[in-house]
Amino acid sequence: MNDFFRTLEIQRWDDHRYYHHSRINQSLHLLSAVSFVCAYALLFIDPPLAALLAWLVSMTSRQAGHFFFEPKTYDHVNQATHDHKEEIKVGYNLRRKIVLMAVWAASPVLLWIDPTLFGAFTPATSFVEFMRQIGWIWLFIGAGGLLFRTVHLFFLQGVVAGLSWMTKILTDPFHDIKLYCKAPIYLLRGELIDPMTSHRHA
Repeated sequence: MNDFFRTLEIQRWDDHRYYHHSRINQSLHLLSAVSFVCAYALLFIDPPLAALLAWLVSMTSRQAGHFFFEPKTYDHVNQATHDHKEEIKVGYNLRRKIVLMAVWAASPVLLWIDPTLFGAFTPATSFVEFMRQIGWIWLFIGAGGLLFRTVHLFFLQGVVAGLSWMTKILTDPFHDIKLYCKAPIYLLRGELIDPMTSHRHA
Protein backbone atom coordinates (compact mmCIF):
# COMPACT_ATOMS: atom_id res chain seq x y z
CA MET A 1 0.00 0.00 0.00
CA ASN A 2 2.89 2.36 0.66
CA ASP A 3 4.10 1.87 -2.92
CA PHE A 4 0.59 2.56 -4.21
CA PHE A 5 0.15 5.84 -2.33
CA ARG A 6 3.69 6.96 -3.11
CA THR A 7 3.16 6.25 -6.82
CA LEU A 8 -0.18 8.08 -6.73
CA GLU A 9 1.47 11.08 -5.08
CA ILE A 10 4.25 11.17 -7.70
CA GLN A 11 1.77 10.85 -10.57
CA ARG A 12 -0.34 13.70 -9.22
CA TRP A 13 2.68 15.93 -8.69
CA ASP A 14 4.14 15.20 -12.13
CA ASP A 15 0.76 15.86 -13.75
CA HIS A 16 0.55 19.24 -12.06
CA ARG A 17 4.10 20.45 -12.55
CA TYR A 18 4.46 19.25 -16.16
CA TYR A 19 1.01 19.87 -17.66
CA HIS A 20 -0.75 22.67 -15.76
CA HIS A 21 1.31 25.85 -16.07
CA SER A 22 -1.40 27.93 -17.75
CA ARG A 23 -3.82 29.71 -15.42
CA ILE A 24 -6.45 29.41 -18.18
CA ASN A 25 -5.86 25.66 -18.27
CA GLN A 26 -6.10 25.51 -14.48
CA SER A 27 -9.35 27.50 -14.53
CA LEU A 28 -10.81 25.21 -17.18
CA HIS A 29 -9.76 22.25 -15.04
CA LEU A 30 -11.67 23.80 -12.14
CA LEU A 31 -14.79 24.05 -14.34
CA SER A 32 -14.20 20.51 -15.50
CA ALA A 33 -13.73 19.23 -11.96
CA VAL A 34 -16.94 20.81 -10.65
CA SER A 35 -18.97 19.43 -13.55
CA PHE A 36 -17.34 16.01 -13.15
CA VAL A 37 -18.39 15.94 -9.48
CA CYS A 38 -21.95 16.73 -10.62
CA ALA A 39 -21.66 13.96 -13.20
CA TYR A 40 -20.52 11.53 -10.50
CA ALA A 41 -23.66 12.32 -8.50
CA LEU A 42 -25.85 11.95 -11.59
CA LEU A 43 -24.25 8.60 -12.37
CA PHE A 44 -26.35 7.01 -9.61
CA ILE A 45 -29.55 8.70 -10.81
CA ASP A 46 -29.31 9.02 -14.59
CA PRO A 47 -26.17 7.42 -16.14
CA PRO A 48 -26.67 8.63 -19.75
CA LEU A 49 -27.26 12.21 -18.58
CA ALA A 50 -24.14 11.94 -16.41
CA ALA A 51 -22.12 10.84 -19.46
CA LEU A 52 -23.47 13.72 -21.56
CA LEU A 53 -22.46 16.22 -18.87
CA ALA A 54 -19.06 14.58 -18.40
CA TRP A 55 -18.18 14.59 -22.09
CA LEU A 56 -19.84 17.80 -23.30
CA VAL A 57 -18.72 20.01 -20.39
CA SER A 58 -16.10 18.26 -18.26
CA MET A 59 -13.97 16.62 -20.95
CA THR A 60 -14.22 19.38 -23.55
CA SER A 61 -13.22 22.11 -21.09
CA ARG A 62 -10.42 19.97 -19.65
CA GLN A 63 -8.93 19.02 -23.00
CA ALA A 64 -9.37 22.52 -24.46
CA GLY A 65 -7.10 23.73 -21.67
CA HIS A 66 -4.41 21.28 -22.67
CA PHE A 67 -4.71 21.65 -26.44
CA PHE A 68 -5.11 25.43 -26.74
CA PHE A 69 -3.69 27.12 -23.66
CA GLU A 70 -0.95 24.97 -22.12
CA PRO A 71 2.51 26.14 -23.34
CA LYS A 72 4.23 23.81 -25.81
CA THR A 73 7.56 25.60 -25.51
CA TYR A 74 10.57 24.58 -23.40
CA ASP A 75 9.62 24.10 -19.75
CA HIS A 76 12.24 26.07 -17.81
CA VAL A 77 10.69 25.19 -14.43
CA ASN A 78 11.24 21.48 -14.97
CA GLN A 79 14.01 21.77 -17.57
CA ALA A 80 12.14 19.61 -20.07
CA THR A 81 11.03 19.93 -23.67
CA HIS A 82 7.42 19.47 -24.68
CA ASP A 83 8.36 16.35 -26.66
CA HIS A 84 10.06 14.84 -23.61
CA LYS A 85 7.01 15.47 -21.45
CA GLU A 86 4.76 13.90 -24.08
CA GLU A 87 7.04 10.86 -24.21
CA ILE A 88 7.00 10.24 -20.45
CA LYS A 89 3.31 11.05 -19.94
CA VAL A 90 1.80 8.25 -17.84
CA GLY A 91 -1.76 8.64 -19.01
CA TYR A 92 -3.12 10.04 -22.25
CA ASN A 93 -0.65 12.37 -23.96
CA LEU A 94 -1.92 14.72 -26.68
CA ARG A 95 -1.60 12.12 -29.42
CA ARG A 96 -3.57 9.53 -27.44
CA LYS A 97 -6.12 12.18 -26.49
CA ILE A 98 -6.70 12.99 -30.15
CA VAL A 99 -7.53 9.33 -30.79
CA LEU A 100 -9.85 9.15 -27.78
CA MET A 101 -11.62 12.40 -28.66
CA ALA A 102 -11.96 11.28 -32.30
CA VAL A 103 -13.69 8.06 -31.18
CA TRP A 104 -15.96 10.13 -28.93
CA ALA A 105 -16.83 12.63 -31.68
CA ALA A 106 -17.43 9.93 -34.30
CA SER A 107 -19.69 7.73 -32.16
CA PRO A 108 -22.92 9.72 -32.81
CA VAL A 109 -22.31 9.31 -36.55
CA LEU A 110 -22.17 5.55 -36.09
CA LEU A 111 -25.49 5.63 -34.25
CA TRP A 112 -26.98 7.81 -36.99
CA ILE A 113 -25.85 5.33 -39.66
CA ASP A 114 -27.12 2.34 -37.69
CA PRO A 115 -29.87 3.44 -35.26
CA THR A 116 -29.77 0.03 -33.56
CA LEU A 117 -25.97 0.10 -33.13
CA PHE A 118 -25.66 -3.53 -34.20
CA GLY A 119 -28.72 -4.50 -32.19
CA ALA A 120 -27.79 -2.77 -28.94
CA PHE A 121 -30.63 -0.21 -29.13
CA THR A 122 -34.19 0.12 -30.29
CA PRO A 123 -34.18 2.94 -32.89
CA ALA A 124 -34.80 6.28 -31.20
CA THR A 125 -38.14 7.95 -31.91
CA SER A 126 -37.17 11.40 -30.63
CA PHE A 127 -34.13 13.65 -30.32
CA VAL A 128 -34.11 13.23 -26.54
CA GLU A 129 -34.09 9.45 -26.86
CA PHE A 130 -31.32 9.69 -29.48
CA MET A 131 -29.21 11.82 -27.11
CA ARG A 132 -29.78 9.42 -24.23
CA GLN A 133 -28.52 6.57 -26.41
CA ILE A 134 -25.45 8.66 -27.22
CA GLY A 135 -25.03 9.16 -23.49
CA TRP A 136 -24.89 5.41 -22.98
CA ILE A 137 -22.31 5.08 -25.77
CA TRP A 138 -20.17 7.85 -24.27
CA LEU A 139 -20.40 6.21 -20.84
CA PHE A 140 -18.92 3.01 -22.26
CA ILE A 141 -16.28 4.92 -24.23
CA GLY A 142 -15.18 6.70 -21.04
CA ALA A 143 -15.07 3.49 -19.01
CA GLY A 144 -13.34 1.68 -21.87
CA GLY A 145 -10.70 4.38 -22.26
CA LEU A 146 -9.98 4.27 -18.53
CA LEU A 147 -9.72 0.48 -18.38
CA PHE A 148 -7.71 0.20 -21.59
CA ARG A 149 -4.96 2.55 -20.44
CA THR A 150 -4.97 1.02 -16.94
CA VAL A 151 -4.36 -2.48 -18.30
CA HIS A 152 -1.84 -1.06 -20.80
CA LEU A 153 0.09 0.43 -17.88
CA PHE A 154 0.06 -2.95 -16.15
CA PHE A 155 2.32 -4.21 -18.94
CA LEU A 156 4.37 -1.02 -19.35
CA GLN A 157 5.02 0.00 -15.74
CA GLY A 158 3.42 -2.62 -13.50
CA VAL A 159 0.12 -3.19 -11.71
CA VAL A 160 0.79 -0.58 -9.00
CA ALA A 161 1.39 2.15 -11.60
CA GLY A 162 -1.77 1.19 -13.48
CA LEU A 163 -3.99 1.09 -10.41
CA SER A 164 -2.47 4.34 -9.14
CA TRP A 165 -3.20 6.05 -12.44
CA MET A 166 -6.80 4.78 -12.50
CA THR A 167 -7.28 6.04 -8.93
CA LYS A 168 -5.74 9.37 -9.89
CA ILE A 169 -8.09 9.80 -12.84
CA LEU A 170 -11.19 8.92 -10.81
CA THR A 171 -10.25 11.26 -7.95
CA ASP A 172 -8.82 14.09 -10.10
CA PRO A 173 -12.04 16.16 -9.93
CA PHE A 174 -11.83 16.43 -6.13
CA HIS A 175 -8.08 17.01 -6.17
CA ASP A 176 -8.34 19.62 -8.95
CA ILE A 177 -10.96 21.62 -7.06
CA LYS A 178 -8.58 21.85 -4.12
CA LEU A 179 -5.55 22.56 -6.30
CA TYR A 180 -7.01 25.07 -8.77
CA CYS A 181 -9.78 26.81 -6.80
CA LYS A 182 -7.79 30.06 -6.84
CA ALA A 183 -6.74 29.88 -10.50
CA PRO A 184 -9.55 32.19 -11.74
CA ILE A 185 -8.48 34.81 -9.18
CA TYR A 186 -4.88 34.72 -10.41
CA LEU A 187 -6.17 34.90 -13.97
CA LEU A 188 -8.26 37.98 -13.22
CA ARG A 189 -5.13 39.58 -11.78
CA GLY A 190 -3.47 39.09 -15.16
CA GLU A 191 -1.27 36.11 -14.28
CA LEU A 192 -1.40 33.81 -17.31
CA ILE A 193 1.31 31.38 -16.19
CA ASP A 194 1.69 29.77 -12.78
CA PRO A 195 5.29 30.49 -11.64
CA MET A 196 5.16 27.23 -9.64
CA THR A 197 7.28 28.85 -6.90
CA SER A 198 4.88 27.92 -4.09
CA HIS A 199 4.73 24.22 -4.92
CA ARG A 200 7.27 21.81 -3.56
CA HIS A 201 7.12 18.03 -3.81
CA ALA A 202 7.47 16.36 -0.42
